[in-house]
Amino acid sequence: MGSSRRQGEAQGERLMSDQRRELNRRDFVKTAGAITGAAVIGVPAASEAKNSSPHRVSMNIRINGKPHSLVVDARLTLLDLLRETLGLTGTKKGCDHGQCGACTVLVNGRRINSCLSLALSNDGHTITTIEGLAEGDQLHPLQSAFIECDGFQCGYCTPGQICSAVGMLREAAVERAELTDDEIRERMSGNICRCGAYPGIVEAIQTVYHQSQGNDIPASGRD
Repeated sequence: MGSSRRQGEAQGERLMSDQRRELNRRDFVKTAGAITGAAVIGVPAASEAKNSSPHRVSMNIRINGKPHSLVVDARLTLLDLLRETLGLTGTKKGCDHGQCGACTVLVNGRRINSCLSLALSNDGHTITTIEGLAEGDQLHPLQSAFIECDGFQCGYCTPGQICSAVGMLREAAVERAELTDDEIRERMSGNICRCGAYPGIVEAIQTVYHQSQGNDIPASGRD
């Protein structure tokens, strides 16, 4: 009798296990059907969800003399805004940690590493990138000097070097600092040239410094 009882309990357990598996299969089919149906009837796509994300905010910014009204992700860096959103790829992404200076741009005339600055923190500001230094065919004095003095080799760091040099010369003019070669190297130490074109870079900056006689250096060819 005890054996019959144990057999009955075992059959009951197998039946319950089969029922649970059947319920799990039904749940899976229902879930898969709901997902497929949502895709067919037009649940908002990922791009639409992105546009309505709570992380997206409005901002106004002036870049190279042109105003922009944008809706951006609050986590977007200024570097990625320039390169990925606006297509201004002259500003380079190097280390992406603020250590190489390849991403240097001018914000209200002051040089910054754009990889370390959130786009939103520049709301209402004026940005100048390497594309905004020249005016048409008229190069900025530093652009011309870099060409004349061979201040580059591969050219990848050059946009950041030039933008940094523009900001540095304006800083020196305000401070009435005398720019020796060593002083230039120190003030430009945040901009790395892996090709080692430093002699030409220093010569180019010295050329413009002496041409200006310490006067204010234009932030762009439009100034």
